[in-house]
Amino acid sequence: MGRAYQNRKVSMAKTSDAKAKVYSKYGREIYVSAKSGGVDPAGNLALRGLIERAKKDQVPTHVIEKAIDKAKGGGGEDFAPARYEGFGPGGCMVIVDCLTDNPNRTFGDVRQCFTKTKCKIGTQGTVSHMFDHAAILAFKNDDEDAVLEALLTADVDVTDIESDDGKVTVFTPQADYFKAKQALADALGEIDFDVDEIQFVPRSVTAISGDDLAVFERFLDLLNDLDDVQNVYHDAEF
Repeated sequence: MGRAYQNRKVSMAKTSDAKAKVYSKYGREIYVSAKSGGVDPAGNLALRGLIERAKKDQVPTHVIEKAIDKAKGGGGEDFAPARYEGFGPGGCMVIVDCLTDNPNRTFGDVRQCFTKTKCKIGTQGTVSHMFDHAAILAFKNDDEDAVLEALLTADVDVTDIESDDGKVTVFTPQADYFKAKQALADALGEIDFDVDEIQFVPRSVTAISGDDLAVFERFLDLLNDLDDVQNVYHDAEF
């Protein structure tokens, strides 16, 4: 499982425009989380995790604070999650997660990305059954057995655990995300996570190369250029 989990990670932004898009996407997600679950990270674990990830991705503090302040004010945009599924270049499976205030516009924009690259957008459930919705926690540690024992003692459902080069990576069902983080904190103290995310992890991979790879890269670029797109998951292996 672990070998494919980072496939969907967006490349580190190298230009100011790309960074602005990353900041905007984090800002929108933080705003939605704070508005729905409360603006205090101590009481809203989802928000706290988002803020931690944003800081790791070098999102400026003022962007984070602005999104939270906006949620405090009430009103504002009414964003809702939207998920689209389909088949990308070379027959790879793709899931596109969005936050939108206009579902019709967002669907049209995402569908156009599929159409422009001669890919096929499907209905809900078309490919998601071939992915696991998993929480992934990776951190520096060289005692996999101790980590596993701490999680099992806390009744965390560990679906996979890997140890490589002084780093342990834990996979649990999405529902056990907060329980797993708390169990690790209780057993190991404060942890600086290298990966702390909930992702769609493909159960298998589809190898793509040549022309398909070039089209796939264009397909991802088109999707990532859309303001409403938050994450893209896929099973492509290069």
